Amino acid sequence: MAFFGSDKTTKTEGKEMSFLQHLEEFRWHLVRSALVIMVFAISAFCLNDFVFDTIIFGPLRQDFISYKVLCSLGHKIGAGDVMCMTIKPAHLQTLSASEQFFNHMWISFLCGIILGFPFVLWELWKFVRPALKNKEIGPVKIFVVIASVLFLIGIFFGYYLLFPMSYNFLINYQVSSSGIVQTQNTFDDYISLISTMTLVSGIIFEMPILVYFLTRMTLLTPQFMRKYRKHAVIIILISAAIITPSPDVTSQMVVAIPMYLLYELSVFVSAWVIKKHKLE
Repeated sequence: MAFFGSDKTTKTEGKEMSFLQHLEEFRWHLVRSALVIMVFAISAFCLNDFVFDTIIFGPLRQDFISYKVLCSLGHKIGAGDVMCMTIKPAHLQTLSASEQFFNHMWISFLCGIILGFPFVLWELWKFVRPALKNKEIGPVKIFVVIASVLFLIGIFFGYYLLFPMSYNFLINYQVSSSGIVQTQNTFDDYISLISTMTLVSGIIFEMPILVYFLTRMTLLTPQFMRKYRKHAVIIILISAAIITPSPDVTSQMVVAIPMYLLYELSVFVSAWVIKKHKLE
């Protein structure tokens, strides 16, 4: 039995590999990937002051680069201070003795996943490479690079745009103007929000890769995506309106435009796959 190939077995180094040998080979790829993730995670754990004070707590400071860039952009386009955000001094509370330790562990592990993601894809490529034809090796190698770049772009988008806007909207949201309800954010809630939104953003930016495989399996076509483009635009605009801190169109476009470009890139990828592999 072979993996990823059309032959009954896959040849490596002139020898045919059995099913168990494939499993053993795959196990070592997983072990190497886990070791790299562990190294990055341990490094992040040891550099806790930098990871938390500079990165994790960065959006809580007024001098965070995203706030300065958005405010400057608002002035340049003549919108005044409408895109400028005033950040309230934050003091995150912990409600249990173990909260800081386990969140420290979680953030360290997340750093290991993010930094080790390109290496994990590289190990995956090395595993499937023996079963690929010569003409397939180049495209798969490019896939590893593109998938890594898109994931990291998504991480940056989530960290520098999506999370700061969403957090400041939520932390300042009031169900009543009476002031009876006051938001006292906890450390656990903050870590959960920033890690979830950043990681999900990285996964969402893998949409072109997902579209590529769905098109290869004839489950998706560019015609379908073009037909429902208007629906996608509406969903994108609604999402941007929810997560932006102010009702002005400019702030919403800062979030909506990258998401729309990602959708158009996916349409292009789907059309390219149809043309390249003559699936129609």
